[in-house]
Amino acid sequence: MEILVAIVLTSVAVIPLMAASWVLVRNTALNRSNSKVETVLNNAADRVNRAPGSCDYTIYYEAAAQAQGWDHTLASATYQYYTPGATAAQAGTWTDGPCPNGTYTTGLVQLVNISVSSPDGQVHRSIQVVKSNV
Repeated sequence: MEILVAIVLTSVAVIPLMAASWVLVRNTALNRSNSKVETVLNNAADRVNRAPGSCDYTIYYEAAAQAQGWDHTLASATYQYYTPGATAAQAGTWTDGPCPNGTYTTGLVQLVNISVSSPDGQVHRSIQVVKSNV
C-alpha cells in the first residue's frame, strides 16, 4: 500500500514537471525560429534597399535566405509602383507590378513587400521596403 501511495504522489509531482518542460522546449524552438526569420527578413530588406534600381529584386531577398542556410523559396516578394496624381492636390495610386510597362525609369518609387517563412512553416513575417531613385 505504501508503495502505491508513493507512486501516485510521485506521478502527481512528475507529470506537471514534464508538461512544463515540454512547453519550455517548444517555446524555445519557436523563439529561435522567430529570431532567425527576423534576421533573414532584415537582411533581405537591407539587400533590396542597397540594390541598384531594377524591376526585379529576387536575387537579393533570396540570397538573404540562402545566407542563413535556408532554401531560397522561403523568401518571396510582391511589388507595387507609385503613380503620382495629375496635380500636387490629387492623390497618387499604388499599382501592382514592379515597374510601369516593365521598364525602370527615373523618378520611379517602388514598394517591395518581402515575406519570409521559417523552414518548419511555424513563423511567417513580412516587411515593406520603399525604393526610389529620386
